Amino acid sequence: MKSLIADGKKRMEGALASLEKDFAKLRTGRASTALVEGLIVEYYGTPTPLNQIASISVPDPRTITIQPWDKGAFPAVEKAIQKSDLGLNPVNDGKLIRISIPSLTEERRKELVKVARKYTEETKVAVRNVRRDVNEAIKKRLRDKAVTEDEERKGLDDVQKLTDELVKKCDATLAAKEKEILEI
Repeated sequence: MKSLIADGKKRMEGALASLEKDFAKLRTGRASTALVEGLIVEYYGTPTPLNQIASISVPDPRTITIQPWDKGAFPAVEKAIQKSDLGLNPVNDGKLIRISIPSLTEERRKELVKVARKYTEETKVAVRNVRRDVNEAIKKRLRDKAVTEDEERKGLDDVQKLTDELVKKCDATLAAKEKEILEI
């Protein structure tokens, strides 16, 4: 029973970690390497994540610099940034690609909050799916007479408490991200 609940907890926390990764990619008014490091660049005919062909840094809060290790990658990196839905314009000076992060408009902030809420809802659904899977496994153990009814009830209660705790964490993470996005 404990291993079932521990496995469920691990999977639920994985969903929360995924939410935090998604939030790191959401653009706020500040520059972050997470915005661009996962971009896929067509590098010599192979789709490659940007962080594998260039060094990415944030010299100041409004600028991201990208330095491809291969001079031939500059056009491909620029193209990948322009194609992305980030709405950023790269500036290539031959040695570095600079991206200035413009301040967000009120309309864009509201759009980002909606996207953050969508990510949070998807994470909550994932957490609830894990709860369902673990509950089904516990009920199967009862049907197979591997546990008593009391143990089943306690297991189901523990899984529900764990689910409630993780949903609260999702909401807290969303509230923090909303505050960060709406901050001017």
